[in-house]
Amino acid sequence: MSEQVKQKESLFSPKNMKLLTNPLGKDNPITVQILGICSALAVTAKLEPAIVMGISVTVVTAFGNVVISMLRNTIPQRIRIIVQLVVISLLVIVVDQILKAYAYDVSKQLSVFVGLIITNCIIMGRFEAFSMANKPWPSFLDGLGNGLGYGMILVIVAFFRELLGSGSVFGIKVFEAIGLYELGYKNNGLMILPPMALILVGVIIWIQRSRNPELIKD
Repeated sequence: MSEQVKQKESLFSPKNMKLLTNPLGKDNPITVQILGICSALAVTAKLEPAIVMGISVTVVTAFGNVVISMLRNTIPQRIRIIVQLVVISLLVIVVDQILKAYAYDVSKQLSVFVGLIITNCIIMGRFEAFSMANKPWPSFLDGLGNGLGYGMILVIVAFFRELLGSGSVFGIKVFEAIGLYELGYKNNGLMILPPMALILVGVIIWIQRSRNPELIKD
């Protein structure tokens, strides 16, 4: 019994939990590592596709990390990038087919951007920086944490873009319901343009680094 407790404690040790929680804050892949910016610009005009993209990348990163970690001692160094791309491609195909089967409308909104998960530098970065040198469980937590950190920024950006740009959240006309249009508010078309996503990401980076001076490098 004590061995089972010890094993459980090791699985959820503080060191392992940091792999899950650090990417949500001080090691966020978008705001700190400055990765995955392109998709943040492309799919955050509305909340629904942003959430689906965040979940998709999380699934690919977490399970891709596990696969690469399990294969790490058998992959020849000279073809490791090819193997990593094959693993990502297979997972992306599975995710794409699931979306088409169960969330077709969202799949159409995301269009080619689901396929472009293959080129997301967060995934390749975690393969190279972590899963190639660590065991499957820590690799899973690292992939899960980085995927959730990525998705969190997408959701924040999409919330403000949809709310201020379309006056809605998940398609529900919030501003119309509270009578804001009657007071003279007009939807801000700039919010649904890609440059505004970049500006919002920049604001999030500024807020995060102002609260965490250690993130600012000389």
